[in-house]
Amino acid sequence: MSVDCTINYDLPDLHISRQLLLRNANWLMRKNNVADHNLSVLLVDDEEIAWLNKHYRKISGPTNVLSFPLSESLFSELGDIVISVETAAREAKEKKTTLHAHLTWLLTHGLLHLLGHDHERGEKEAIAMWDLEQKLITELQNTGSNPMTHLAINVDHVATVRNARGITEPDPVTAAAICELAGAAGIVVHLREDRRHIKDRDVILLRKTIKTRMNLEMGANKEIIQIALDLKPEMVTLVPEKRKELTTEGGLNVAGQKKKLAKTISQMTKAGIAVSMFIDPESKQIQASHDIGATYVELHTGRYCDATNDSERNNEYKMIAASADEAYEMGLRVNAGHGLDYQTTSRIAAIDTIEELSIGHAIITRAVYVGLDQAVREMKKIVSEASMIV
Repeated sequence: MSVDCTINYDLPDLHISRQLLLRNANWLMRKNNVADHNLSVLLVDDEEIAWLNKHYRKISGPTNVLSFPLSESLFSELGDIVISVETAAREAKEKKTTLHAHLTWLLTHGLLHLLGHDHERGEKEAIAMWDLEQKLITELQNTGSNPMTHLAINVDHVATVRNARGITEPDPVTAAAICELAGAAGIVVHLREDRRHIKDRDVILLRKTIKTRMNLEMGANKEIIQIALDLKPEMVTLVPEKRKELTTEGGLNVAGQKKKLAKTISQMTKAGIAVSMFIDPESKQIQASHDIGATYVELHTGRYCDATNDSERNNEYKMIAASADEAYEMGLRVNAGHGLDYQTTSRIAAIDTIEELSIGHAIITRAVYVGLDQAVREMKKIVSEASMIV
């Protein structure tokens, strides 16, 4: 059986992932043992749901969700859930949650009504329905099901090993080719101002040989900007740089340097290069990235990976998941990375609104023991399985 999700409104400022809602609806159907039924989900504006509310419930004005069960004789049909996206957006803002999170709650609420639960029958029923909603939503949040997550490999550390001896091997250009053959969806390199690992020669050759797409990480300094404009990679990711750091230590403070970064984005956009901002999962940085015209944000996963206990890691995960939804709803595309390894990647890969993960050190480290091809395939398997519908 199936779930049909129809969008019937013209609200260009509200970005809804129909695919995400379909996956959540299918998960809820399976969890409630009605996966063998059909369900219709209709997303509308306030005007349409107000008409339905008046016509069927004799109540004036819009509401957030309505459920219409079908005849009991149609055993394979559950019925229809109608949700006003306009009302949902207002309520999400009031509750300080994301629109997709609130839509998921309304979807859950509507489905439980179709299954016979009714909070209007009394306090006991209302409490039981609320508890079931929270249980379902919490479990759904802890699973995720995004089939679109891609794996991009950062080959900087191959260059680090090469440079340690001042010779030509191992070659990051060869490593990138092996990664692509093993299934990588993209290659990431960071051309630092001090050239501590990736060199100019590397990016020039990589631009000519990469078959998937090239993501050039860089600081917003004049020399590197010009190199990027000459190379024209598919994407640049603007990151903070400190000369003494071993690796990037945190997200870019976009909110604190909007004018400078907006100029860089404008230059890249005119050259046909997509721009991503590497940021901590914080609302002000997401909003600033949107304001200055970025196409993507890459959410910094370092604090999540470095967490020393389950409680801390769960809190960091929730911040990343909420930030991914928030960015998506603004119209930004969302990637994530930093510090992810063979233990921490799965949960992030399952976040529905994240398109791509950038992983380097863990894969290159694993390659020392099993070879680069196998290391990439093992990580891709983790990402793919985490992304499957569960």
